Amino acid sequence: MSDRSTRILLVDDEQSIQTLLSYPLRKDGYEVVQATDGREALERFDERPFDLVVLDVMLPKLDGLEVCRRLRSRSAVPIIMLTAKSEEIDKVVGLEIGADDYITKPFSMREFRSRVKAALRRSELSRTADDDGDALEHHELRIDPDKRAVWLHGDAITTTFVEFEILLTLARSPGRVYTRDMLLAHVWGDSAYRDPRTIDVHIRHLREKIERDPKDPEYLFTVRGVGYRFRDTDA
Repeated sequence: MSDRSTRILLVDDEQSIQTLLSYPLRKDGYEVVQATDGREALERFDERPFDLVVLDVMLPKLDGLEVCRRLRSRSAVPIIMLTAKSEEIDKVVGLEIGADDYITKPFSMREFRSRVKAALRRSELSRTADDDGDALEHHELRIDPDKRAVWLHGDAITTTFVEFEILLTLARSPGRVYTRDMLLAHVWGDSAYRDPRTIDVHIRHLREKIERDPKDPEYLFTVRGVGYRFRDTDA
């Protein structure tokens, strides 16, 4: 981070939620900028740099999913989405369009603060890591940890922070089986409060990006009842 305070954009149309979440964030030393609808969120985001966006799905004028899509098209800022318990489809769609994490309402302040700190920690590690190791090459797939870049057949593949971390973790240990909890812990620091199915969504999205046929993968394999593994080096 720079010398300025860590700045968080908090987007929710309910004043009670704004008050509830702003207090612990400011108490932890973060600068909080508030927005109460989707259009205002995009305007606030364009005015200054942010280190994290906390974004409710249900917003007036422009819903949270569309805001997430637009933010992700021009920025790698971490995005945590807030969803209602009944909105399972929104969680999946949010992750697929680039959200880094989601929290289901109602949630505890302990969970909320844990998610915020983990997202900021991942973002900081991404910016400051200057030597994550040599590039990995597996057949037509190339993964460069230093540049946080992926190429397939020489063409650049765009991945979210979470997708890249999952892919790199698996590719660094070809053939090793990782459980969903192991991947959650690696990417988020722990698996607390998180649904293991989150990993399934990211794996599916990765397959759509790097596999010729996502239903018959060449790189990312499912180990039924356990988790996932990357193709063996001699395969």
